[in-house]
Amino acid sequence: MTNLTQADLDALTAWDTPTICNALELTSPERRATGFTVRHLHCPFPHLKPIIGYARTAMIRSKHVPTRDKAAMRQQRTGYYEYVAAGPRPTVSVIQDLDGPDVGFGAFWGEVQTNIHKGLGCLGVVTDGCIRDLDMVADGFQMLAASYAPSHAHVHLVDFGGQVQVAGMIVSSNDLIHADRHGAVVVPADAVKKIPAAVDLLTRREKVILDAAKSPDFDIEKLKKAMGEADEIH
Repeated sequence: MTNLTQADLDALTAWDTPTICNALELTSPERRATGFTVRHLHCPFPHLKPIIGYARTAMIRSKHVPTRDKAAMRQQRTGYYEYVAAGPRPTVSVIQDLDGPDVGFGAFWGEVQTNIHKGLGCLGVVTDGCIRDLDMVADGFQMLAASYAPSHAHVHLVDFGGQVQVAGMIVSSNDLIHADRHGAVVVPADAVKKIPAAVDLLTRREKVILDAAKSPDFDIEKLKKAMGEADEIH
């Protein structure tokens, strides 16, 4: 991970998350069926470009009143912010809601939290909880969430820095997360520098088939020919 530069990460924002998933099928075939969101998450800002950053993980609840006193809650919240601010950067927050059938009961994310997190170097959030204040969130802060809701309720941190699961995606602290309006995927650090070449190969293979499919005289025989030509591209 320490060998990756900001330029290495920035290069991956040129492609959407489905393209990154396609590339990972070549660079990391053992992860073909794992490491990405598999349930729908709302994206209120689909126009924003893809983001990639190091995961900052946490768990929340909002249905019931927290059992710890105010001082302990404040200390934990401060520790969480210190964790978010720590390197490596940039970061992406990944927060699991533990409220079971009442998941998304209260919102952790809104105007205040998006501005705090953006100020601490965070690019966005992926959560199976809810979000709010959509007209007032920090400019350019990407959000993927299971639902929208109007109230905080009793939202509070349960823990941070451990492994979480959001929309079927298992994430550990400092995992690289690529996300856009389609969802999110964990990018193995050792695949980052291999992905541009993989995308180039896939693009060249797909172009043969797409060019054939868009031709006015396209038929099944031309499809077979194009598929054979694509297979020969390396």
